[in-house]
Amino acid sequence: MTAVQGTDVDIPTEDGTADAYLTHPGDGGPHPAVLFYMDAFGLRPQLRSMADRLAGAGYTVLVPNVFHRHGRAPVVELPEFIDDAARGGLFEQIRPAAQSLTPEVAMRDAGVYLRWLADRPEAADGPVAVTGYCFGARLALLTAGTYPERVAAAAGFHGAQLATDAPDSPHLVADRITAELYFGHADEDPSMPLEQIQRLEDALTAAGVRHRCEVYSGAPHGFTQADTSSYHAEGDKRHWAALLDLLDRTF
Repeated sequence: MTAVQGTDVDIPTEDGTADAYLTHPGDGGPHPAVLFYMDAFGLRPQLRSMADRLAGAGYTVLVPNVFHRHGRAPVVELPEFIDDAARGGLFEQIRPAAQSLTPEVAMRDAGVYLRWLADRPEAADGPVAVTGYCFGARLALLTAGTYPERVAAAAGFHGAQLATDAPDSPHLVADRITAELYFGHADEDPSMPLEQIQRLEDALTAAGVRHRCEVYSGAPHGFTQADTSSYHAEGDKRHWAALLDLLDRTF
């Protein structure tokens, strides 16, 4: 792992300023870029730490506050450790911001983030990778389908509602994807039941998308987040191995 340099940045969008975290190897050179989509709890020390770990592996990583229309991060006040008792109340506070982030709005922002990265000297020329967590996995899948010319790889972990019956379900962009995809599902995750896992798998296969979908045994929703009671060390270790393997194959 190399030394990294991280900083808070502001990104102008059509709907105001998006605050974000940018981190990259400290050697001053350009590196392959990764757009990192937050989970519902948002941009906080845990996600900065995860982004720094990616940067230490040789990538320039941008973590935008996708709820920027509702304020700078943290959009809601978070405890240092998010336990089961706090979870329900926090989701009630977060729900308005999450519901207002429609696919159309989110993908308009995604274009802004991708263009911003393309102009940064810390980011190498060429396509980028995307990774996302919880509802951020939805954004990663949608971004791969909306900007196929920019996204070479996309990953999602403990993603929620990725293949529903809704007319704007994320899996419906499968036929536009040119990237290689990886999904790490939690087998104890009611937000991504087995029928949705199979529907996603079938859609990606039918579209000829290079992909792998794996179900992590014993892992709950949110298993990568070490500042929550959902953390599952073995699942998190497996997630890092899969993500870095995907990025190594891509760049």
